[in-house]
Amino acid sequence: MTEFQRVILIHYHEIGLKGKNRGRFEQRLLLNCKDLLRAFPVIDIHRISGRLVVFLKEGTSLTSACACEEMVARIPGVARASCGFKCPRTIDAIYEAAVAALGEAGPFETFKVQARRNHTDFPITSMDMNRLVGSVLCEAFPDACVRMKGCDVQVDVEVIQNAAFVYAKSIRGIGGLPVGVSGKLACLLSSGIDSPVATWRMARRGAVCIGVHFSGAPVTADTSSYLVDDIAQVLAQTGCIARVYRCAMGEYQRDISVEAPPALRVILYRRLMFKAAERIAALEGAKGLVTGESLGQVASQTLENIAATDDAVSMPILRPLIGTDKQDIIADAQQVGTFEISSQDAPDCCTLFMPRRPETHARLDAVRAAEAAYPVDAWADALAETAQVTDYRCSAYRPARKTETHPAS
Repeated sequence: MTEFQRVILIHYHEIGLKGKNRGRFEQRLLLNCKDLLRAFPVIDIHRISGRLVVFLKEGTSLTSACACEEMVARIPGVARASCGFKCPRTIDAIYEAAVAALGEAGPFETFKVQARRNHTDFPITSMDMNRLVGSVLCEAFPDACVRMKGCDVQVDVEVIQNAAFVYAKSIRGIGGLPVGVSGKLACLLSSGIDSPVATWRMARRGAVCIGVHFSGAPVTADTSSYLVDDIAQVLAQTGCIARVYRCAMGEYQRDISVEAPPALRVILYRRLMFKAAERIAALEGAKGLVTGESLGQVASQTLENIAATDDAVSMPILRPLIGTDKQDIIADAQQVGTFEISSQDAPDCCTLFMPRRPETHARLDAVRAAEAAYPVDAWADALAETAQVTDYRCSAYRPARKTETHPAS
């Protein structure tokens, strides 16, 4: 049996709807994939006939190819990843590759063939290829039968100018747009469940995400910062975070808690966080802030309190989870791989000096009056200037300024 070169075909949907700038989106996805697949036996990645094709080294095992396919499916912008073969553009080679591809597709009882020729100089039409390849597969797998709708496996054959691609094993990708096509955003990132999911969702929309974490240090242990690093390591596996700023605001929270009305403490904490994050966003050239808030989930996330917090900054604030149920957020966290990390208990700024009965319907004039007693602008400047910075792997990231950074552990 001929040994054909293994390939991973990368399919995209939303990018295919783009107009004259489609090439920029495809090129960004190609560069992201090249960077993120460096640990796999990849020779090169090319754009071919509305697809990206990952060419694997000769002799790559099915196990390695499947691992690469699974990684590709997690990269933003990928709608589907298919593990298959490149073969010569002859019908006999296509027959042989189709048998090999279907044999690696896993258990099945029904199948169909979907062939497409991109050049009419190939003598066999798409419809004829469906019939011919299907007949060969019926002989090779006599216990299986053809079903045109609702089949277990679809065998795809794509004939291009100088080769053919045959594949049957496909897995769904996360979709969206490639990281790096939608500008930068500063994401308020805690060690909890919600904000990592919000960051991931914005990365899926093509944004380069800069994390900003506020810990309760030095009043509390810095445990949450270590958990945020673990979360960032997971997000960085698919290029979904580029850099994290860690700001210790425990002392400022303590000062606020001494004299501020207890019911307004949480809102004052959050206003300070937003002000500091806005300054970091400006340093990075980011165009907006991102939070993991979901309407009504906790006291600070009522409409009145959200408005009182937004008033602290002039930059747009994006809330990708605002209408999302908690169980759906948890499902996303499990898919991303951050749920187990976020489920660990860690003291952070969100739990520090919490009042017994926080305000749920704050009046903006009362919040502004309470905040006027503190040098919050100076505090925000200090938080931004003293933040510890850690860089992560994101090929689309370009730092807007030089900073003293710490490599990701």
